[in-house]
Amino acid sequence: MSDLPRTISNIFPNKKIVILGDLVADQFLSGSITRVSREAPVFVLRHDETETRPGAAANAAANVASLGGRPVAVGVVGNDDNGNLLLDRLNQSRVDCDLIVRSSDVSTTTKVRVLAGQNYSVKQQVMRIDYEGTSGYPDALETELHSNLERASANAGAIVASDYGYGVVTSRLFAKALEIGRQRGIPVIVDSRYRLREFAGATSATPNHEEVEGLLGRKLTDIDCQNLCNELDLDSLLVTLGNKGMIVCERGKPAVRMPVIGSTEPVDVTGAGDTVIAAYSLGLAAGLSPLDATVVANHAGGIVVMKKGTATASTAELLDSLSEHETFASDTAV
Repeated sequence: MSDLPRTISNIFPNKKIVILGDLVADQFLSGSITRVSREAPVFVLRHDETETRPGAAANAAANVASLGGRPVAVGVVGNDDNGNLLLDRLNQSRVDCDLIVRSSDVSTTTKVRVLAGQNYSVKQQVMRIDYEGTSGYPDALETELHSNLERASANAGAIVASDYGYGVVTSRLFAKALEIGRQRGIPVIVDSRYRLREFAGATSATPNHEEVEGLLGRKLTDIDCQNLCNELDLDSLLVTLGNKGMIVCERGKPAVRMPVIGSTEPVDVTGAGDTVIAAYSLGLAAGLSPLDATVVANHAGGIVVMKKGTATASTAELLDSLSEHETFASDTAV
């Protein structure tokens, strides 16, 4: 293994990562259950607070920043209150927001998670309400995103395409990201909820096992991982396996499985994939092999799933985790 702590401490801070994708406001509305309503057989929730955090591509950008990198976000938010709240949180997280487009033609995609419980008890998520923005943008807005991607990529170490299905990462913009990646010799890493096969030719991708199994129509095997890596013309493919860890495939090499870091019973998996692609992209940008970048991503993912809500992993936490847990990777038969 490489000297991962040195790379994280000394090289990550010099790496600029472009995050192209769907910016989402993750809101957590928490309250206490006070009584049963007289109007219907439902609990009455007394509102305590609502907190807004960066979600989706915005969460990936926040994680790049918390791990010491220099994220530049390219995406769209509406000229609305949730857009303002999201931009405020991104700025607080040290994310460069100068190339995020504000538009009155769209509303900011917002996911409201309702957390409820008795007084002095742990609040549990009981419902999620999604306010979804448009799934397509006017041509003029896409042209502006095209220009912003070009500007953001100057001196970048990697480009991340974070596609949650809300319309930012079009085939045209992805093609531009690939062109920039080839011209400048930097990796392009993809995370796509529904359209992974449409992003062939990237350097790498980081789907979860459910997304891959949805593509395959069956349970994932190591051979499937290698075949999909070849089919999508990737240099490598990292698949997250929930509480079973991760599997990484490099072209022409056997698949490698890594057990989960820490507890196999996570507190909250919200946004864990965003943390994984943030850590993984920083690793690749810093010159780590896909295997070593996966080790870093595995530790970062293990940190955030033990936190409530959409969360980030810090450099200090990552270094502590690497020191505390023995790094293990086992080649699997193929």
